[in-house]
Amino acid sequence: MTDTLKPRDAKEVEDDLRWALDGDKALEIVGAGSKRAIGRPSQTDFTLDLSSLTGVTLYEPEELVLTARAGTPIAEIEALVASKGQQLAFEPMDYGPVLGGAAGQGTIGGVLAANLSGPRRVKAGAARDHFLGFTAVSGRGETFKSGGRVVKNVTGYDLCKLMAGSWGTLAALTEVTIKTLPKAETEETLLVLGLSDAAAIEAMAAAMGSSCDVSGAAHLPPPVALRVPGHIHRTAITAFRLEGVAPSVTHRQIALESLMRRYGELDLMGETESQALWQAVRDVRPFASTGAAERPLWRISTTPSQGAQVAAAVTEAAGAQVFYDWAGGLIWIEALPSTDAGAALVHRAAAAAGGHATLIRAPAAVRAAVDVFQPQDRGLAALTKRVKESFDPKGVLNPGRLWAGV
Repeated sequence: MTDTLKPRDAKEVEDDLRWALDGDKALEIVGAGSKRAIGRPSQTDFTLDLSSLTGVTLYEPEELVLTARAGTPIAEIEALVASKGQQLAFEPMDYGPVLGGAAGQGTIGGVLAANLSGPRRVKAGAARDHFLGFTAVSGRGETFKSGGRVVKNVTGYDLCKLMAGSWGTLAALTEVTIKTLPKAETEETLLVLGLSDAAAIEAMAAAMGSSCDVSGAAHLPPPVALRVPGHIHRTAITAFRLEGVAPSVTHRQIALESLMRRYGELDLMGETESQALWQAVRDVRPFASTGAAERPLWRISTTPSQGAQVAAAVTEAAGAQVFYDWAGGLIWIEALPSTDAGAALVHRAAAAAGGHATLIRAPAAVRAAVDVFQPQDRGLAALTKRVKESFDPKGVLNPGRLWAGV
């Protein structure tokens, strides 16, 4: 077990990194540790715990901007912006429950480092699209800044996009700035019942291509739908969320019902039930049951129109369970236990559709033996290595977490 360094401020983060560089020590970068089990097992000497870097340092609701230290709990930030009638529109998911941990433990730095985005991504974009600026310490032991506190910032390189999804392998974030947006007055969810996966993909494409301004589109086949808390339909559900001011929601609901009626039987969820459903979809609650830690869980991102084919290629061979978010572009697959979690099959199916797959949950021995993240072709792997060496030439930060040797 590694020893832990727990800096109290950004200056101590820089000091700890320089100490690690001088001693040729590798560091595991964590906030609250809610996503620690994602990626290849840690191969580090010490843990750099950033959970003491907390606090919102700037919040200007009128300017739709918030700055916070990287270890600030995401739950604290969401509560603060909600008190001002605002929200984080990218709707970051909470990995805690599906990984066997507690809910609400993630940090804003971890959310951005992992580029976490929920069902509203189809409308509002990913976390990286709301990431305005940051301060961080690179693997060279140097503090640097990028971006700013305005939505339109064209000065220099957009390093926010690079840091989002880098999983702490390029720099240790110490402070971040994000965009906030007004929260919808109300929401409803229209359900289409009993669709096959292929029919659901067609229905979701029609809804997303309409003028109904859908902010969430998901499909849960029968076995999975029954595992959603409070779900009463014993059949597949294809769900469409409508958000906004009440008159607009009602108007769009009528239009969407007219469009969806030809696909199957309809049902309507009010605000409370709708919120519960989309939180369950966001946090993959159907696959967070007791004992789930032993069942591999895959996350596949692909072109929405190919979602059903990708899922079928895996489920027919592995007997897995699946559900779809992002109108079919995000596929969650829970597979039966195996020595390799079906890695070759899943990566092959994702690559054939131009997508990528990530092994979200599996025992450490499995994660050490297979490709957790989608294997890269030679050109992309070389570029990834050059970027890593530019920010972290000695491989101090989370070495090997994404790919072996990087």
